[in-house]
Amino acid sequence: MSLPRIAVDAMGGDEGVRVMVEGAAIARRSHEKFNFLLVGDRQRIERALESHPGLGSASEILHCDDVISGDELPSRAIRRAKTTSMGLAVNAVKQGDAGAAVSAGNTGALMAMSKIALRTMPGIDRPALAALLPTLEQHDVVMLDLGANTEADTRNLVQFAIMGAAYSRIVNGFDKPSVRLLNIGTEEIKGTDALRDAAAQLSQASGNGGGLDLAFDGFVESDKINRGETHVVVTDGFSGNIALKAIEGSARFVTDLLKQAFTSSLRSKIGFLVSRPATELLRHHLDPNNHNGAVFLGLNGVVVKSHGSATAKGVAHAVNVAARLLENDLTKRIAQDLAELGEGALAHNGNGRGAAAKDSETAPATTTGGDEAAA
Repeated sequence: MSLPRIAVDAMGGDEGVRVMVEGAAIARRSHEKFNFLLVGDRQRIERALESHPGLGSASEILHCDDVISGDELPSRAIRRAKTTSMGLAVNAVKQGDAGAAVSAGNTGALMAMSKIALRTMPGIDRPALAALLPTLEQHDVVMLDLGANTEADTRNLVQFAIMGAAYSRIVNGFDKPSVRLLNIGTEEIKGTDALRDAAAQLSQASGNGGGLDLAFDGFVESDKINRGETHVVVTDGFSGNIALKAIEGSARFVTDLLKQAFTSSLRSKIGFLVSRPATELLRHHLDPNNHNGAVFLGLNGVVVKSHGSATAKGVAHAVNVAARLLENDLTKRIAQDLAELGEGALAHNGNGRGAAAKDSETAPATTTGGDEAAA
């Protein structure tokens, strides 16, 4: 049986059609079984496809010339869901015309449209935004939530952990991913009641006799996120987005500092030539295009958010993420893990009792390159 096709919002992002089409063409080389639904201005898409005949023969175009702007409020954008390229791409997943949607447009608008159109999975209260961040090890670390919910109670955090572990098993191949909660310290007494209650539930559910395919390893501080010592970092969207921006800023600081150092004098330029293999490896490792593609976990369908500033290579990475999640049936894996835990185990405790995580009205950055309105 052929795999479902992927809907691509060809109008989103800083460069729009050219980059989105080229990225889809690159991705299809690794996923030839997939077909594509390219949503956007037909004439512009057809011109872009002239350079990619392989993609053209495997694609259908859904014409739409209305675009959600990068600074448009989600509450306003959702009113145009039926007339915009982003909204039509998400709706294709809802209608079963596509298995996944990929967009580089406004993050907040994409989140709002996806939640309304696809709804959350049974057993999931709120979807979370998850991304891959580079580490010192060979694997990336999955981090969530990165901005979909400004607050999270105990129940939300446990659900985020389950979804993040399922995602890590697919993208990194770990049978039992290591999961930690982001906190201000690693001691058991640190943090809010919601954090400590979530830790207790996850320890019980993943320990001896527990049914979850994850290894809960307690708390992690933000300076250890990129060490590679854990596979999944779980937090609320407010703290997660702040931590992410700090990581992004540090990465840019290091690369800019190296650039200044290597161009400050003739001796420095000679030193750069000698150390170029190492600096090229560093540049490749920190390149956000190599980690592009944040996922809205917990929805009845796959929606992947690409950097607004991503290159074609970055868009290809985001499309590859969508393809792999479809191939490995992410939603089914999450549902199985929720069933293993049991609805009764997901209780609201402590300060998290009955708290409703608030949706972020802004559109925060979601991956390691960080553009404000369309991360």
